[in-house]
Amino acid sequence: MRTTIKIGAVAVASALALAACGSDSDTASDGATGGAGGGGDTLVVSTDLPLQGAAADANKSANDMIKLYLEQVGNKAGDYTIELKEYDNATAAKGSWDDATCAKNAQDHVANTGEVAVMGTYNSGCAKIIVPVLNQDPNGPMLMVSHANTNPGLTKTWDPGEPDIFYPTGKRNYARVVTTDDFQGQAAAQFAKQELGVSKCFVINDNQTYGQGVAKAFVDEATKQGIEIVGEEAWDFKQPNYSAFFEQIKATSPDCLYVGGIYDNNGGQLFKDKVKVLGDNEAVKTMVPDGFTGYPDFQAQPEAEGVYLTFAGLDQSSLLAQGGAGADLVNAYKEKYGADPVGSYPIYGVAAMQVILEAIAKSDGTRTGITNAVFSGEGITIPADKSVIGKEIKIDPATGDSNNRDISVLQMQDSTETLVKPWIL
Repeated sequence: MRTTIKIGAVAVASALALAACGSDSDTASDGATGGAGGGGDTLVVSTDLPLQGAAADANKSANDMIKLYLEQVGNKAGDYTIELKEYDNATAAKGSWDDATCAKNAQDHVANTGEVAVMGTYNSGCAKIIVPVLNQDPNGPMLMVSHANTNPGLTKTWDPGEPDIFYPTGKRNYARVVTTDDFQGQAAAQFAKQELGVSKCFVINDNQTYGQGVAKAFVDEATKQGIEIVGEEAWDFKQPNYSAFFEQIKATSPDCLYVGGIYDNNGGQLFKDKVKVLGDNEAVKTMVPDGFTGYPDFQAQPEAEGVYLTFAGLDQSSLLAQGGAGADLVNAYKEKYGADPVGSYPIYGVAAMQVILEAIAKSDGTRTGITNAVFSGEGITIPADKSVIGKEIKIDPATGDSNNRDISVLQMQDSTETLVKPWIL
């Protein structure tokens, strides 16, 4: 039976309304057995990613790499056969993740009786809608493990009420394999001061959960580093141009611009007008977070040349250079698909799937059992020799956070995200 679960107060009104309209007569088992209740041999694990818009290429790569990895392990986790189901949380109209679609997907995950865990989401704002629904699953809580969510509030104190607002049952059901924006923003500010020597930064954000969070973290650390924050503003992604916006910023005479947000939110136009008004990315040193990494359109844009990027993990070039399971997987992907995966997040998608598969292998195959495998006892550990990121992945059973705090600082050089240096905190 399809069960409708309330979304926490964090969700917008439109998403809440949509989430509450599930039909009690719908079922969505996809032919799988033994999901919510256990006792079967085949379990459905899903991905929940934006498959339309600017992030589509990177997320298609993530799905394809996960499918390839599952083939390599015989589609097995312990005694269970794994079936993959892909969800799209984007809309063509928006060109990125969509609140209402995330709310609907949350209900569909719970309603699909064969489904036991979710790999995703790509965007932290979408996760904040889905996690509390999965948390209230009457056959759960249902596990979700993200490869890309970096907003701190999903797992630790950040904005008011966080993270408890996402766990109405009082039990954790969300984990991630990347570090968080408090560390990413901190690394970016330290790099800006210590390596770029900037003194006056203007900070902008896209007025969304992720962008606001990483911008806040940059501002906090930049102040500690002695960088003057000469202004903070949000850009409206619906605007056709930003010339007047940047003229106002120009009046503050910054030698640094920090852009907190995602490329999907009209980032192409934003950078066209940034360069037109403020000059190139050397004239005013420009830094962006991982919300701008892995986008072929941004990489090809002349106005992106010279921009510095941070990635909340090890970038793909580092993974290839160190060899091991990750490099082998990337090479197998390239052989199968004729190109490298887009961006560095696809391999972290596999890392998140490794955590899910290990939890399934240690469980009784029920949603509750799988979640408990992560959030009780010693939790889940993927040893370095098996981990696709070449390092041990250990999920803290108290919080769901990873032990890894890797930050990669990159620069766009000749339309390529090129590693400048890893940043150790």
